[in-house]
Amino acid sequence: MNTTPAPRIAIIGAGPGGLTCARILQQHGITATVYDRDSGADARDQGGTLDLHADNGQIALREAGLLEEFFQLARPEGQEMRQLDPAGTLLFHHVPEPDERFKPEIDRGRLRDLLLNSLQPGTVRWDHTLQTISGPAEGPRQLHFTDGTTIEADLVVGADGAWSKVRRAVSRATPQYTGVSFLEAWFHNAATRHPDIAELVGQGGAAAADGDRGLFAQRNSGDHIRVYVIQRVPADWITAGGLTIQDTDGIRAHLLERYRDWSPRLRRLITDNDGLYVDRPIFALPVPHTWEHNPTVTLLGDAAHLMPPLGVGVNLAMLDACELALALAHHDTVDEAVHAYEKTMLPRSTETAHLLDGAATELLSTELPDFATADNH
Repeated sequence: MNTTPAPRIAIIGAGPGGLTCARILQQHGITATVYDRDSGADARDQGGTLDLHADNGQIALREAGLLEEFFQLARPEGQEMRQLDPAGTLLFHHVPEPDERFKPEIDRGRLRDLLLNSLQPGTVRWDHTLQTISGPAEGPRQLHFTDGTTIEADLVVGADGAWSKVRRAVSRATPQYTGVSFLEAWFHNAATRHPDIAELVGQGGAAAADGDRGLFAQRNSGDHIRVYVIQRVPADWITAGGLTIQDTDGIRAHLLERYRDWSPRLRRLITDNDGLYVDRPIFALPVPHTWEHNPTVTLLGDAAHLMPPLGVGVNLAMLDACELALALAHHDTVDEAVHAYEKTMLPRSTETAHLLDGAATELLSTELPDFATADNH
């Protein structure tokens, strides 16, 4: 970029999208600062495993100069996929070829560490929770954080996920509940503590559904397995049932009743988990979600186009980040760069969102989608 002085770029959110954007900008000699509400890199569990696709997520990692390091960390065997019926009968089994690299799996935490460790020291400012954005549309913008600090920026990039604060500066849209909810369960030391479940899941994932209920078990690194109990229920189904998320026994009894007709082996995915469940109702933004161009604010990833978890979330976020960073590197002004980025990103995300609109219910279909693409964001 040829502008003088260099634009002050503030990226809100240190997820894969925000970090990828910062890394590719740095590869082109452009400084950006990432602000994140977490107290540090290890403040919370980063979630399950992701599959990064050759035609989007891996493109971003190549531009970031991190693709070979990714392949060293990734688990190509994680592309294995098993599909069962509620009786536990195996209906479909995909075993990846030894050299299959189209969508290898990597844990979210490992991907985040790969990106964090590639950035210049001080790029990420932890413990910065954005409260509001002020200032004129033409800039500069003021970012007001909950700790009372304010910083000034010439471009604010909203990479802050489903409940983005940055989105409010350009759009009044809010995520809506899809009618489908995930309940996450964890299994640790699977090979020794849960050998039957480890055998059921294999090296990748195993899924089953009956139209209203589903189970998806997913191998993570470090001998961990995550299971997602998928239901068509109200978003507040736990409290509506007189329960709390801490009431593991009560929730388990409720689920066992709901899944009473399922095979005992599959029901162990409900009964044998270690620790508390995690409630994850699935939300999505209205389709299409677009906004009037703003020269000083733009969005990427879930902040721009939150969709059901059917294999596109992180991949699209990283592709967005890549294209935004390259646009900033190759245009003379921030405004021109944002125009060029949104001209590509908005039609692409709208097309994908239309395809996935209402598709959360496909997670419960007896004709299951290819769960090997599910990235569970």
